[in-house]
Amino acid sequence: MKTLSVEDAVARIPDGASLMIGGFMGVGTPERIVDELVRQGRRNLTVIANDTAAPGIGIGKLVSARAIRKAIVSHIGTNPETQQYMLAGEMEVDLVPQGTLIERIRAAGFGLGGVLTPTGVGTPVETGKQVLTIDGRQFLVEVALRADFALVGAFLADYFGNLTYALTARNFNPVIATAADTVMVAAEHIVPVGVIPPDAVITPAPLVDCLIANL
Repeated sequence: MKTLSVEDAVARIPDGASLMIGGFMGVGTPERIVDELVRQGRRNLTVIANDTAAPGIGIGKLVSARAIRKAIVSHIGTNPETQQYMLAGEMEVDLVPQGTLIERIRAAGFGLGGVLTPTGVGTPVETGKQVLTIDGRQFLVEVALRADFALVGAFLADYFGNLTYALTARNFNPVIATAADTVMVAAEHIVPVGVIPPDAVITPAPLVDCLIANL
């Protein structure tokens, strides 16, 4: 695990990368990393996240900067800019039911090829997907989702990279930390090893590749 400045960490993310970004309407999103992606002018990103937040908030900053080529999310109802770009054909949006989305990410984290779910059977969600019948019930085969980078927002990190989260900021963050080639973490506080009790660690240090140094 390396500790890097946010500038150096984001410099490792190329144009066209796929990013999983934690957060729910901006809560738990690593804003410092998002801001630096915008500042460095990244383009053609694929973003996998719960939502695209709102203009000026979290992932919404990447939308406003026209940095996203494709968004794989559960909803876009709170970001009119995402809706505008999707309808204009300027951003591809893959809308995935929320439970299916997180389970596809979890599947990748556990080394599985995908999940079976009844959600979406008989709806437009089914289009182009394999349908299996098991014990008389129909299930969609939803493939696992993995990314080049996971951008995680934590409350506490120690100098080894063990993480814990505050309240609802726990949302997508622990799961995406298992499902990317490189895991980058921005924590509100970095503390000495031992301050976080072992049984309070949610994301263990071996999953973390890069910790963003606090100013």
